[in-house]
Amino acid sequence: MSLIKFNNRNRLFPSWSNDKLKDFLSSDDFFHTDFFEEDSLMPAMNVKEHDNDYEIEFAAPGFSKTDFEVTIDENILNVCGEKKKEEEKKEEDYTRREFSYNSFKRSLTLPKSVNIDQDIKATYKDGILKLNLKKKDEAKEAFKKKIEVL
Repeated sequence: MSLIKFNNRNRLFPSWSNDKLKDFLSSDDFFHTDFFEEDSLMPAMNVKEHDNDYEIEFAAPGFSKTDFEVTIDENILNVCGEKKKEEEKKEEDYTRREFSYNSFKRSLTLPKSVNIDQDIKATYKDGILKLNLKKKDEAKEAFKKKIEVL
């Protein structure tokens, strides 16, 4: 008896032709969910401009303070969140193991009026990550410019 080598590379479903696979994956009903949209994996964000600072809020429920990394690289603000959870339960007859992973990264180009040399405050409370970025002094003065109405 001889061994026949079966080449099944490059085929996800070996019994289907490539056309059947393309039809299946391109079906509007199959992927008709927000889960596969990139934006649905990003936390909602609010940006508020005040006289002296900018306030940026990210809705990230289920995270903890240690799950975030906030950095500034030149004038780009990077906010990353990563949460991992593993649980294992061993009983006499079985082992149950569950895990989950969730992450996001948002990058924002900061306006020139932000003073990146000053401390940036970041707080996390009730599922909201809040950042306060102070404005430069000259930006504060320019912002308070009074315009006379004729």
